[in-house]
Amino acid sequence: LLEQSKDYVEILLYAGMFLTDDPMLIKRLRRKAEDGTKIRLLLGDPTSPEVNRRSIEEGIGEGIIAAKICNALAFYRPLDGIPGIDIRCHGTTLYNSIYRFDEEMLVNTHVYGFMAAHAPMLHLRRLSGGDLFETYSESFENVWNTATPPKW
Repeated sequence: LLEQSKDYVEILLYAGMFLTDDPMLIKRLRRKAEDGTKIRLLLGDPTSPEVNRRSIEEGIGEGIIAAKICNALAFYRPLDGIPGIDIRCHGTTLYNSIYRFDEEMLVNTHVYGFMAAHAPMLHLRRLSGGDLFETYSESFENVWNTATPPKW
């Protein structure tokens, strides 16, 4: 989906460490931005109580997700200041992780007591007769509007 995207790549999550396993991701995102794709990345604020609460609720221990976010932010740091790429941190309760690629979206629904990787994933497409895609897009915008640039 990333390779096919031409207009938008939007990602909302806390850490998404699985994304950092791809050593070419930074180059791919930079190239997409150079080609005109608008990229917005929303990671959790590692200092927020919501992140710490989630870490405890997933049963992995206090501060663990915050540490993962710090690692993810270090990974994305080379993208800071690249035209077309915006990175922000949010302190919201994360009900879903959202991965938008133009008119397609992956939504990782979060389940209390489970790590995100063990929760269901929905694959949505924007349809003229439906509003599910728009609902999640609006959710992304709402979080984006509360987020701030990372404290590198």
